[in-house]
Amino acid sequence: MKAWLENALTNSQVEYLSQVVADEQTEILEALQEFVDKECCLVLTTGGTGPAVRDVTPEATIAFCDRILDGFGEEMRRASLKVVPTAILSRQVAGTRKKTLIINLPGKPAAINDCLMAVFAAVPYCIDLLEGPRLETNPDVIESFRPKTKKGQ
Repeated sequence: MKAWLENALTNSQVEYLSQVVADEQTEILEALQEFVDKECCLVLTTGGTGPAVRDVTPEATIAFCDRILDGFGEEMRRASLKVVPTAILSRQVAGTRKKTLIINLPGKPAAINDCLMAVFAAVPYCIDLLEGPRLETNPDVIESFRPKTKKGQ
């Protein structure tokens, strides 16, 4: 995820934090809270989004978020289904807590790329709406989309 973001973002001052936690809802919730407390604008999680008994990342994310953004999960699954039919088993979700956007990604590196390519164009504008820092993207990797505004609006 870090390598993907380093290629996709052109901002000169981006801090990347990471943490490995067990597939336990309590630990996931504590980690999410730490990142929100540090005022991270974007939190990406990986793994724990399937139907296995230990896969509890979506439940933790849903319990933690103030708002769920259903379109992220829908689009990630749609993109993944073009690659592998078992993507229908994925339960990725995304949502916000305060000024932080949280996106659950699958655990497989290739699937992470597929999912980020499917949704990341909307991420910088979402963070704008959350009053976070302005993220700029490398158009050779992904072009962010921001609605055009009329002058004076």
